[in-house]
Amino acid sequence: MQVDEEAVGAVLNRLRRAQGQLAGVIAMIEAGRDCKDVVTQLAAVSRALDRAGFKIVASGMRQCMAGADADTPPMSEAELEKLFLTLA
Repeated sequence: MQVDEEAVGAVLNRLRRAQGQLAGVIAMIEAGRDCKDVVTQLAAVSRALDRAGFKIVASGMRQCMAGADADTPPMSEAELEKLFLTLA
């Protein structure tokens, strides 16, 4: 299964946001910024990645509920559960 077209834009935006935030964390560490500031920024990176991951899982769930195409077998409930728990 692939990320559906509805979700691709949101997923890419969230991943790009995380990429930019991660670059900020690296710069903060290199500049010797306060740990509290670094951790706060790192938490933002984590949230952006989580949101992207949840959007991907939701896309997979939507495809399973709608039925897979003829070339791809549907994702099982166990596979969806594993994907979801991977984000925890």
